Amino acid sequence: MHSIVRQNLSVRISTVLAMASLLCGLLAAGQTAPAANDWKAVEQALERSGQLQSDGAYKFGLPRGDLKVTVDGVQVKPTLALGSWVAFSSPGQDGMLMGDLVLAEDEVSPVMLALQENGLQITALHNHVLHETPRVMYMHIAGHGDAVKLADGVKKVIALTKTAAPAQPPSAPPALEMDTAAIDQILGHKGKVNGGVYQIGVPRAEKITDGGMPVPASMGLATALNFQPTGGAKRRSPATSSF
Repeated sequence: MHSIVRQNLSVRISTVLAMASLLCGLLAAGQTAPAANDWKAVEQALERSGQLQSDGAYKFGLPRGDLKVTVDGVQVKPTLALGSWVAFSSPGQDGMLMGDLVLAEDEVSPVMLALQENGLQITALHNHVLHETPRVMYMHIAGHGDAVKLADGVKKVIALTKTAAPAQPPSAPPALEMDTAAIDQILGHKGKVNGGVYQIGVPRAEKITDGGMPVPASMGLATALNFQPTGGAKRRSPATSSF
């Protein structure tokens, strides 16, 4: 009789302990798993502020204001063709990263090595601008996994460049010396003013996936048409690219 009581009591205690362990696990998971729109940990890892895009991606602009690049005597604004960026599909464990890093020629090798050491992929290395001085290169990157770890890797890579923290934009940006309404009408897409440049993004119409995961258009699947006024009759736009 005493043996049966002890056995029943042991079973009950084991059941209670198992349920308590499961509850603790669920609570811990609830504390560590970020919500779909909780990007605080990613921002802290990258040590920069990003912006939520209309398609759900979270994008960080990394303009190379430190680079003084000229083409035919005209200084290129960072938002025209010198804007590094990275974007994330989600803040959780199963995140996807894509980006484009604008690099001086002597930054290419150390950045490439650091990307490999931090588990990030190099998907392309090419130029976007012709006849520029000094020469700049564009390194497209990608990654899959924990979004916070990916952001930490990007931070280590960016530290090898002279990319500065983004400056606070002016409260009232100056008007552009160009007919933006006419540009919108001709292209059939409406743009926006950003850092003295008129930017128009044309996203791909079809659904694109990478490793079975849908890729938001703001993560590099939009053709960028950027216009910078140069004074007089000149207008300059670089070769189209994704941004």
